[in-house]
Amino acid sequence: MWIYEKMLEYPVKIKNPNPKMAKIIITQYGGPDGELGAALRYLSQRFSMITPQAIGTLNDIGTEELAHLEMVGAMVRQLLKGASLEEIEKAGMSAYYADHDRGVYPASASGVPFSAAGIQSKGDPIVDLTENLAAEQKARATYEYLINMADDPDVIEPLKFLREREVVHFQRFGEALRIVQDYLQEPHLFIMPKPDFLNK
Repeated sequence: MWIYEKMLEYPVKIKNPNPKMAKIIITQYGGPDGELGAALRYLSQRFSMITPQAIGTLNDIGTEELAHLEMVGAMVRQLLKGASLEEIEKAGMSAYYADHDRGVYPASASGVPFSAAGIQSKGDPIVDLTENLAAEQKARATYEYLINMADDPDVIEPLKFLREREVVHFQRFGEALRIVQDYLQEPHLFIMPKPDFLNK
């Protein structure tokens, strides 16, 4: 169960429309390394975790990714709000506009719609946590590329916040992986089930 606070995790107050920037920032909404995929991945993987710490980490980070999805959606919406049709066409967003107007739709920067086929939940805690370390690094790199292409402080500051959170998530997944590895190496006392012939 979650409690929703009606405020963004970090303020997004973009004053100047910029469809060109909206076209690339949308990738962190529904692209291959975006926030929607991350939230679904972590909130699905938590069911296969074997320590309370790992379950908590996936739950916490998966929930925070939903907050990041909200931030990215707000950025895209504000970058498109007030943009003229000429600006939208010039930014190469005519096809997007024809399908979604100025609405926020989960897709990559190249226009590929979101698909859950790009996320994994293998059921193996070591495999899943290792994948999550890579996912956080890919998301961090994407935010850095977006920052490199931005020139508006109203856009750069939220992107910098989101990049910093990817670094924190990477660190937390590293801690969770160590805890799980330690748990798997400890000797555990298991009670063997009775053989079938004893149940007759």
